[in-house]
Amino acid sequence: MEKVRTAIIGGGAAGLFAAASLPNGCGKIILFERGDRLGRKLSATGNGQGNISNEEISLARYFCVGDRSDATIGKALKRYGVESIKEFFENLGVLLQTDERGRVYPSSRQASSLTDALRREVSSRGVDVRLNARVTSLKKKGDVFLIGYDSADGEKTIAAETVLLCTGGKAAKNFGTDGSAFALAQGLGHGVTALYPSLVQLKTDTAFIKTLKGIRVNDALVRAYIGEEEACALTGDIIFTDYGVSGDAIFRVSAFVSERLLEGARLSIDFLPTVSEERLFSFLLNKRKNVKSCPEEELLCGIVNNQIARAIAKRAGTGLKDLVAVTKDFTLKVTGSLGFDYAQVTKGGVPLSEVNERFESKKVKGLYFAGETLDIDGECGGFNLHFAYASARTVAQAIGKNSLEKSKGRGQV
Repeated sequence: MEKVRTAIIGGGAAGLFAAASLPNGCGKIILFERGDRLGRKLSATGNGQGNISNEEISLARYFCVGDRSDATIGKALKRYGVESIKEFFENLGVLLQTDERGRVYPSSRQASSLTDALRREVSSRGVDVRLNARVTSLKKKGDVFLIGYDSADGEKTIAAETVLLCTGGKAAKNFGTDGSAFALAQGLGHGVTALYPSLVQLKTDTAFIKTLKGIRVNDALVRAYIGEEEACALTGDIIFTDYGVSGDAIFRVSAFVSERLLEGARLSIDFLPTVSEERLFSFLLNKRKNVKSCPEEELLCGIVNNQIARAIAKRAGTGLKDLVAVTKDFTLKVTGSLGFDYAQVTKGGVPLSEVNERFESKKVKGLYFAGETLDIDGECGGFNLHFAYASARTVAQAIGKNSLEKSKGRGQV
């Protein structure tokens, strides 16, 4: 039976980061990817522009469905922060730059630049990459893991001393992440939390937005509520659709509410966050007096998008105070999301309580996790890919240290 020192299961961002980071002298490394290319999802990130990290990396930007471990997350982020990922890619020949909102991109604005650099590095290190190789079983027998996988030649099995499981979550199954790989962790005694789609479009009551399909609002203030509790308040773009709302602000909001939609979520949209209610009321009052040819239902035209102005007027009825109130608090009941097929990220995964600060299993020695397989998800804006980086680098450092210690008294695998 073929035997390797380390097997990485999953050729996405975390798997590539780990394979490109394991120290030399760690013996033979094999990387399994069920698809026909490494890093397919990474190549599509940031609308293809490669939003890989963010200048505002901090614990506050991350969430857990189960029990949270600030120590585990925090140590990885502190050791492998935004300067670390910039240096990492510079060493691979890719320059990263930051936009006005703190989002970090390759200066080429091509996500493929990141993927290509990682593929080259993995190849130069002699990592044995197996494409179209779907791992179907993972067992521990004695001191080794037995890994069963499908190949062009049928079902095969190899043995590995160490395994990194970084198969992603359940979001965006068109990239091969359909959630089925969680069974590998469960087969070794690990739990998996409830799973929810995150960074996803939201379905809402459409009674008041039927005429707004396709309209984009720039820099609206969106507040999300669960019952009477304010879950978040942020500014960004909104796109109205036939099912509800999309856009940058909505993707970001979904990270705060996606697992709590059944608790009664609602959105409050302020179309003019930089204009106070008093200022807007005064302006409309003067407009009514000075522009006598303007119909009452079109008073907001020229102030907000005309279609939105009419939708607000229809909802508010008569009276300037009501018109102002609805402009500043246009509420929509959230009825669901577009689900995992449209989500960028999975909320939930292998609980942090089941791994140590090196992301090694507390249940099975030699088994590690990284990236979206773990119960950690982040806000929109490069935070999730940065955690894939930080967790993979943490695991690579731990595996490398253990592997080199084992190698001292024996020949290389």
